[in-house]
Amino acid sequence: MSQETEDKNIAENEQQGTFREHLATAEGSGKRKWIFAKKPRGKFAKYKDIVSAILLILLFILPFISTPNGNPIFQFDILNRQFYLFGAYFSPSDFYLFAIGLVTTIVFIIVFTVVYGRIFCGWICPQTIFMEHVFRKIEYLIEGDRNKQIRLDNQGWDSEKVRKRLLKWTIFLFISFLISNVLFTYVLGKEEMKKQILAGPSESPSLFIGFLVFVFLFYFVFAWLREQVCTFICPYGRLQGVLIDKDTINITYDFIRGEGTAGRAKWRKNENRKALGKGDCIDCDQCVVVCPTGIDIRNGSQLECINCTACIDACDEVMIKTGLPTGLIRYASENMIENRTGFKFTPRVIAYTLVLTVLVSVCTSLLFVRSNVETKFLKEVGTQFTLEDDVVVDGYQFIFINKTTETKNLNVKVLHPKSGEIFLMGYGTKFTIKSKETLKGNATVKIPQSDLKKTKEEIIIGVFDDKGQKVDEYKTNFIGPSKVKF
Repeated sequence: MSQETEDKNIAENEQQGTFREHLATAEGSGKRKWIFAKKPRGKFAKYKDIVSAILLILLFILPFISTPNGNPIFQFDILNRQFYLFGAYFSPSDFYLFAIGLVTTIVFIIVFTVVYGRIFCGWICPQTIFMEHVFRKIEYLIEGDRNKQIRLDNQGWDSEKVRKRLLKWTIFLFISFLISNVLFTYVLGKEEMKKQILAGPSESPSLFIGFLVFVFLFYFVFAWLREQVCTFICPYGRLQGVLIDKDTINITYDFIRGEGTAGRAKWRKNENRKALGKGDCIDCDQCVVVCPTGIDIRNGSQLECINCTACIDACDEVMIKTGLPTGLIRYASENMIENRTGFKFTPRVIAYTLVLTVLVSVCTSLLFVRSNVETKFLKEVGTQFTLEDDVVVDGYQFIFINKTTETKNLNVKVLHPKSGEIFLMGYGTKFTIKSKETLKGNATVKIPQSDLKKTKEEIIIGVFDDKGQKVDEYKTNFIGPSKVKF
């Protein structure tokens, strides 16, 4: 059975309402059905090319850009637990920010998807960008558009097929190699990556093996797995069914206009389709053949749809050629289609958008309000206070963490009560802490007994830089003599 015949049979089954009984990427026997998507052309295709080009350029240049003080813009060194975000250094002690950011991201994805659908999948997802704007474009360049790819796939392994397939697979493997190098640079840093490349595989065999695993993983995903990632693996796609409702803005087929009262019908020149009750859909199947996941958008919202906009461009092109209005397939919700209304900011959309704004603002503010030096003063376990001439002395364990890549000259003092004094064993009140260093030790705090109102008094210890600017403060308890009167 030819590819065209099989496509036609599937389309007929879908029109009979049985499209949910089979997968667009599998034959009746369960064998993988390869998707040969037609090259998209149109307004949205151009916009997506621009967005993808910008994101790809950023991906490939960011790990090689450093701030004036030498910090990388982005680095996620999981091995050494060092992270850089917009040039700011984050240590494992900032893990709470990661946890907050993760929760915020999950809530953001849920709320965003409820309102705006899977725009992320179609425009920003790395899988979509690499597949549709890198690997598939190379495939079009080497093997041609959809019909030529089908013909090449059906012909025997002659010299043309061997030459084109080997060229395509070699380029795919080389690009996978480049992607892996870039991603490893995000982890190791540009200097360490350069060092590893010059040293060769024998210097770090385990690292080299891990690198090869990533190379072949990328190759496997983009050369063979492809749309199966979106359909079977990606958890975001599986959540679509419970997140999307009739008010969600998705890529939607205007079935009222497209079907009319007499249903779809092929295009006939000089025919008054409106008078005959025929819908604007001329059943050309261009929205199907251009779909990278092989679905028919006219069947409504489906799990496999990644909102790539290819069907919009394909349909608009046909509408222009036939003299019919564009927008038969467009960004809209089901209620907008059914009620014949345009997009408007409803209270629901405004409320969810405000929630998204608040979440992003909170998460962003936490990144910028954190102190450069983390301070902790913990009461020494099992110790008691002592008295020295009506002055109460308590012992503490201190921890200072320098969250910057600069050496800091700091000093400490008791901010409340003001009569309190602090002394760091081995340092006094002033100390130096190197970049990314954690400093630990013991300290004593002295407070006149007359200034203690309670047995357990809250005190505040401040940390200042050599310019007198406060960089952090810590609240802890000071235990003194009992204030109970008999």
